[in-house]
Amino acid sequence: MTQLFLLQLQRVRRFAAPALRGIALIILGSLVAQSARAQKITMEFDQTADFSKYKTFAIHEGRLNSRNPALGGELVKKQIEVDIQNGLTAKGLTMVTSGAADLNVRYTFGAARKSEVEAYPAGWYGMGTRYVRVPYAEGTLVIDLRDSTTKSLVWRAIAAEDKSDASKIQGKINDMVKKSIDKYPPKKK
Repeated sequence: MTQLFLLQLQRVRRFAAPALRGIALIILGSLVAQSARAQKITMEFDQTADFSKYKTFAIHEGRLNSRNPALGGELVKKQIEVDIQNGLTAKGLTMVTSGAADLNVRYTFGAARKSEVEAYPAGWYGMGTRYVRVPYAEGTLVIDLRDSTTKSLVWRAIAAEDKSDASKIQGKINDMVKKSIDKYPPKKK
């Protein structure tokens, strides 16, 4: 009786180990996928620009490119402009509402639905592969600073946020602007 029990226990272990490994891989894969869809900020700038000479800025017409009403309205525009204004004034720049400014600020914000295909082990012993399409929304904010005398682009920040629902991106706009403006002025290499 004891030998029969031990034999059955060995069989269970042999079959359960690959299944547990498969479950562990699924959990690990979903965690990696979630971290891959975190907010990303990239910044580029003109290496020859002297950023110490810029003292004033003016925000010009921004563009919203989203079919989602939560991300394409006038309130979103105001929110972005206020966040940019607060960020740049915290950096020591002064906003100019009339007259010439040293920097002209333009921004574009858009959201698009995307999907990603994830693969994880499935089937007997975890030998097969199962593919699942995971939909998400990507929101991208581009902030450009242009020298008003030369009309050339001197600084650009691109913030991208991935969420399962486009309306959740609206709650991240403040953070996207703040993290972008935190990279101004750039540190020369």
